[in-house]
Amino acid sequence: MTIPNVTPRGFGVPGLPAAAPGTTAVTAVTPMKPASPSDPPADPPGASALPQLQPPGFSPESARQDIPILHRTVNGHPLVWLDNGATTQKPRQVIEALGAYYGAANSNIHRGAHTMAREATQMFEAGRSAVAEFLGARSPDDIVFVRGTTEAINLVAQSWGRDNLGPGDDILVAALEHHSDIVPWQLIAEETRARVVPIPLTADGAIDQGAYADLLSSRTQLVAVSHASNVLGTVPPVKEMTALAHRYGAKVLVDGAQAVAHFPVDVRDLDADFYAFSGHKLFAPTGIGALYAKPEILQAMRPWQGGGNMIDSVDFTRTTFAPVPHRLEAGTGHIAGVVGLLAALNWFTSFDREAVAAYESTLMTYAQQALAAVPGLEVIGSAPERIAVLTFTLAGHDPGEVADWLDRDGIAIRAGHHCAQPALAHYGLESAARASLALYNTSEEVDQLVASLRRLQEAPRAAG
Repeated sequence: MTIPNVTPRGFGVPGLPAAAPGTTAVTAVTPMKPASPSDPPADPPGASALPQLQPPGFSPESARQDIPILHRTVNGHPLVWLDNGATTQKPRQVIEALGAYYGAANSNIHRGAHTMAREATQMFEAGRSAVAEFLGARSPDDIVFVRGTTEAINLVAQSWGRDNLGPGDDILVAALEHHSDIVPWQLIAEETRARVVPIPLTADGAIDQGAYADLLSSRTQLVAVSHASNVLGTVPPVKEMTALAHRYGAKVLVDGAQAVAHFPVDVRDLDADFYAFSGHKLFAPTGIGALYAKPEILQAMRPWQGGGNMIDSVDFTRTTFAPVPHRLEAGTGHIAGVVGLLAALNWFTSFDREAVAAYESTLMTYAQQALAAVPGLEVIGSAPERIAVLTFTLAGHDPGEVADWLDRDGIAIRAGHHCAQPALAHYGLESAARASLALYNTSEEVDQLVASLRRLQEAPRAAG
């Protein structure tokens, strides 16, 4: 897929030296080769059976060379970024696009008649077209820019939900959902006297499809489900779940925040009514995301917020609104964020997406087998379809302690409830540690994670 590149050419980031072709001038740290962990562990049992990590068509080094932050050190160690579920790191192409926009093209959009306003508007709308193509939408007009997945879901709840939910209606929400796909529905259900009904999980962390089918009824107005779980990695059969919901006349909202960076998405193939994602989990800046909605649904949605940019005309007797998607984009949007998102999509789609997905799957298998050699470590969730998320507990150690220990070795993971308390409660947990992988992670980084965790397990015995 080719996405138009409208980043202004011929200038660099002000105040920084020009970069030679194929290099980046936006990092202030000295690039360094990844180092092997001190005192590496002996080969884990079955190491000879670990999968080969060089599928044709993609190499993680081709991505790593573009990510400046991956070449810094943390606590004297090369950074190992395994917190991609929280946010992804940004390629130099995105960083430079932001500097280029602010350095030579900064202007408000849609309202100005001057050259820079037209240039900024062109970039903004090119970003909308890029998102539409990335998701397989029919038209850029099906895409609404928002701050991220959370705002997208709240927009749907407050705009579509107010007009379509009422007393006795059901909103089915999978138990593995992020809080951002639970709380907005609770708020609108309280207001409309609808009810939020959880869809239970099976023992392996998959959505219980039998229970889901039993919960669907004529009362069901909406099904909310993640395309990939941020805490269990589970990838539900969203297409099949959507088809079943549509038999009952229900709409389906898919939270794609964790999915879009890991495998191709086609909203028309899924037949999703709504699809939301956040740019910062897709190598783009924070504060920008997108909501897709079917055009007939989007046309019927009333404004959630009022202000500039979303109107046609205003006087004190009557206001008329702009057509969608602008009707749902009140005020000045995150223009630079859209420019960064466009650059991120240009960068990400330059790789063979199927090859990236194959590489991540192989790396996930490698990581699962390598972590199995750590005494007392238990991975949470084992659904057959998963993205590269490894949430785990370590016997004798609080998750926060695990994260702190790894940080001393330059390894960044997440610890806590991951904004998915019902999913953890399914396993009797209040918190856990999580390592989440991306296309630029390597088997050597997995080895460093395993080595550090094994040293943590051995530390109490050594101290005694």
